Amino acid sequence: DNEQSVPQLLIRDLKLEKPLAKLMFSPDQENHPSKAPVKYGELIVLGYNGSLPNGDRGRRKSRFALFKRPKANGVKPSTVHIACTPQAAKAISNKDQHSISYTLSRAQTVVVEYTHDSSTDMFQIGRSTESPIDFVVTDTVPGSQSNADTQSVQSTISRFACRIICERSPPFTARIYAAGFDSSKNIFLGEKAAKWKTSDGQMDGLTTNGVLVMHPRNGFTEDSKPGVWREISVCGNVFSLRETRSAQQRGKMVENESNQLQDGSLIDLCGATLLWRTAEGLARTPTVKHLEALRQEINAARPQCPVGFNTLAFPSMKRKDVVDEKQPWVYLNCGHVHGYHNWGNKEERDGKDRECPMCRSVGPYVPLWLGCEAGFYVDAGPPTHAFSPCGHVCSEKTTAYWSQIPLPHGTHTFHAACPFCAHQLAGEQGYIRLIFQGPLD
Repeated sequence: DNEQSVPQLLIRDLKLEKPLAKLMFSPDQENHPSKAPVKYGELIVLGYNGSLPNGDRGRRKSRFALFKRPKANGVKPSTVHIACTPQAAKAISNKDQHSISYTLSRAQTVVVEYTHDSSTDMFQIGRSTESPIDFVVTDTVPGSQSNADTQSVQSTISRFACRIICERSPPFTARIYAAGFDSSKNIFLGEKAAKWKTSDGQMDGLTTNGVLVMHPRNGFTEDSKPGVWREISVCGNVFSLRETRSAQQRGKMVENESNQLQDGSLIDLCGATLLWRTAEGLARTPTVKHLEALRQEINAARPQCPVGFNTLAFPSMKRKDVVDEKQPWVYLNCGHVHGYHNWGNKEERDGKDRECPMCRSVGPYVPLWLGCEAGFYVDAGPPTHAFSPCGHVCSEKTTAYWSQIPLPHGTHTFHAACPFCAHQLAGEQGYIRLIFQGPLD
């Protein structure tokens, strides 16, 4: 029962922990490491703290792992046909063969056929629940606790939004392309979509709301800095952003950048943003076990409410939506951590702003929640800082990184948001250092 010895023991164990990657395989794979499938990486949807509000089900979940397929299913462009009538174009686009149709006018359609590529695996992402989609993504509503909050929104995510092609041999390079093939193995760019002939006579185009990508500088580490948002075309070329998401005019081609995903690349589908983590990157990331050890370490230090002198404790990761009576609360202007109390609730301040009993600074007063999605952490540091105004807690370097990232919002604005709940950040920095009071004994 000696609580004091618990955190030291946990931290010491963590230092000796078996390679972190082992924790990510299912138990049966752990016994037969040779049979473990090759993992290319994982896509994690921003705004969900470890799982979807109503639970992860099938292809609809908050994170999706891309594993090497038993049999390659990649495709690459082959024959180009120029058809004079839509009927001719339909005839060319064979149901058993992948193709991309570019409608230039009522009188002309270019159909590019794609053939099987035994050296790559293809994964498709979009809003559609049809079978060609591997990972079903719906619009993220900031801070929503249930799917009921999200259903009323008219979706801006494309049904077949994008595809990721991974090399089946090392270094397992992953590349992203706008648009995915539908149930009849076709990508159809209508008359209104931006499209053009390239210098080498090939066709290329952009999807209605576009697929944007940002590669961070210095990888996904504690030294990461935001990169520049770009748009990716149907053929995987890189362009500067259009004036608004669906403008007819494409941006300028960026010759010296590629569609190759890096650890920490962000993919925006206009309604949801995904973080790409490589298998190597995930092996260096704290595990849920590590975050749980940090939670227990904070709780074992028995922080106290400076007003009620009651001991505070972060609730377990499973209870991450219900406010607990021992839950720590914070004054967002100063960072002083308290238990919940009615002190300083001035009527004329409409109940939102409160006066901190420690330092008298006035500002929002919110419960603190641990950030449970380990993939968003840039380091394994202790949970010392909280995003403002949502109160999600993680390491200092992680709050500093995400507060600098301009995430696409709507059709032409960008703002920094908490990766755990997608709430727009507020205040000068967007986060605050937490000041806990230790036990008085």
